Amino acid sequence: MPTDQDLIFRALADPTRRAIFERLCEGDRTVGELTAQAGVSQPVVSKHLRLLKQARLVQGHPEGRQTRYSARPGALDPLADWTRRMVGFWNARLDGLEDLLKRMDQ
Repeated sequence: MPTDQDLIFRALADPTRRAIFERLCEGDRTVGELTAQAGVSQPVVSKHLRLLKQARLVQGHPEGRQTRYSARPGALDPLADWTRRMVGFWNARLDGLEDLLKRMDQ
C-alpha cells in the first residue's frame, strides 16, 4: 500500500498537477476556472484533481451546482519531513567525505 509520501510524490510528479496545486494555493477555484488557466480539457483537469484529492493535497467544497477546490498545504508536511531527513543524511555523508579528503592530504 502506498504511503502518504508516495501519494504526494506521485501527485506532484506531473507538471500540470503541480501547476493546479500551486494555483489552488493562491485561492479557491472551480474546475472551470482551473480549466481556463491550465490549457487542457475539463476531463483532464478533473482527473488531475482526483489524484490530488487522493494524495490529500486538495479538497472540494460544494457550492451550489459547482465545487470549489482549495489546496491543503499542510498535507505537504510528510514531504517536508522526508526532505529534512535527506538533507541531514547528505550533510553527514559530505562531512565524512570532507574528513576523508583532509586525511588523505596529510
